[in-house]
Amino acid sequence: MGDKHLSTQFDSELRILSGKMMELGGLVEAQVRQAVGGLTRAEAPAGEDVLAIEIRVNAMEVDIDRDIANVIARRQPIARDLRLLMGISKATANLERVGDEAVKIARILRSMPLPEPGCCVLPSPEVQQEAHLALGLLRKALDAFARLDIASAVAILEEDAAIDREFDALMRSLVTCMTQNPTVVPSGLDLLFVAKAIERVGDHAKNVAELVIYIVKGADVRHTPFDRVRSAMR
Repeated sequence: MGDKHLSTQFDSELRILSGKMMELGGLVEAQVRQAVGGLTRAEAPAGEDVLAIEIRVNAMEVDIDRDIANVIARRQPIARDLRLLMGISKATANLERVGDEAVKIARILRSMPLPEPGCCVLPSPEVQQEAHLALGLLRKALDAFARLDIASAVAILEEDAAIDREFDALMRSLVTCMTQNPTVVPSGLDLLFVAKAIERVGDHAKNVAELVIYIVKGADVRHTPFDRVRSAMR
């Protein structure tokens, strides 16, 4: 009975930690959504809101790391339980970095100069599409982590390539636009930095998906070609 009671307590602690990480994921998702909203220029950039969320995100990261350290010290977990705790810790770090990218986006858009009338139109809609893909990937990665779903995690690794292609195409469009009209270079460079930050959001989502594979299978698939990962997970 004693061992069963301890096991139940440990399972509860793991669920609480996982829940905190998911809450953090929701916060950084909202951060990115608010930050990229400045691309439309329909309303004032939400820089202050993004920064306010960042304070909460940083505090939650510290709180989660402290709780994980306490659980490891008290429970001395092994095998999958230990991998889960390590996975939550690493996923938390990746999510905090997503928040950092959101802050970067908000700050750039808040100060980005508007191009003069008649200039080459900068590809803002393409950046919005890239942001839509990255946010979708982040949501899927969080869902896959919550369910520890290997199939979804593998699919996310493949989808990340779509964001990379979107960024490459966008970079070519921006270079063409700036070459045709040098007056848009300041805004074009800002938009390029925004697009790069969005691409990194997708990269962090992919990292979270890789952690799902690590937790369930015990396989570290970082830096592994996608074809090899897909074959190994069949």
